Amino acid sequence: MTTHLRPAHIEAPAKLTLSLQVTGVRDDGYHLIDAEMVSLDLCDIVTVNPSSTSSVYMSGPLSTGIPVDENNLVMKALSLAKTTASISIEKHIPAGGGLGGGSTNAAAILRWSHFEDHARASTIGADVPFCMVGGRAHVTGIGEIISPCDYQPLDITLVIPDLHVATPDVYRMWDTMGGPRHESGNDLEPAALAVCPDLAAWKVRITDTCGHTPTLAGSGSTWFLVGHHRQLDGLAHATVIYTSTRPDAGAITPT
Repeated sequence: MTTHLRPAHIEAPAKLTLSLQVTGVRDDGYHLIDAEMVSLDLCDIVTVNPSSTSSVYMSGPLSTGIPVDENNLVMKALSLAKTTASISIEKHIPAGGGLGGGSTNAAAILRWSHFEDHARASTIGADVPFCMVGGRAHVTGIGEIISPCDYQPLDITLVIPDLHVATPDVYRMWDTMGGPRHESGNDLEPAALAVCPDLAAWKVRITDTCGHTPTLAGSGSTWFLVGHHRQLDGLAHATVIYTSTRPDAGAITPT
C-alpha cells in the first residue's frame, strides 16, 4: 500500500471520440489512430480509500453486470500504480457504448496515485491515457500520445441504443474490409455497421426523428450529434443524454 495517498472523491468524465482515422497497424496487431477526443460533463464519481487490500464496489442502476474482479480496469490501474485501495464507483456513464466508462475510472485511480506514464497506461486500455489528461486532445499512436488542444465548448446529444459492439471485432472487420475511409470522419463506422447491422437502422431512425445525421462514436454503439436535439426525447430502446464538453479530466477532492 502507498501510505502517502489520501482518501478522495474523484470526478471521472466520459470520453467522446469526435473523429477517428486508422493510420496503420503495428507488427503486434495494434492499430494506430489519429483521433480527436473530448471530455464530457457526464461523470462517474469514484471514491477511493487507501487500504491493505484492493476492492471495487459499483453502485447505481447502470452498474449491473460490470465485473469487479481482477478484469475490472480499476483493479488493473491499482496494480499498475503498485498501490491498494478500497474503491466505490457511482456509475452515471452507460457501459458498452464506447464512452470510456471503464477507462475513465481507471484513469481516475492513476491520477490519484500520481502515475503519469501514458505508454504503460495504454497497456490496460487505449482510452486510459486520454482520460488521464482530459479536456480536448489530438490522440495518436495506439492511444498513448496525447497532444492537448484548446478547449472548445460544445453541446452534445448522445443516443446509446440497447446494442453492444465489441471493439476488437470492429477492428478485425476494418482489416477484412481493406481499411475503408469514411466521410463522417470515423473510419470505423463502416466496419461497426458490418459487425452490427442494427446500428444502421438507428442511424436512419435518429436522422428521421431530428433531421440531422449522427456520427458514430469510435467503434460504437453510441451515436452523437452536436447540439441538444430535444426531438429525441423518449426515443424507445435507447438512452438519450444531453451533455456538454468540459475542459479538464475532473476534480480530485481529498476527504
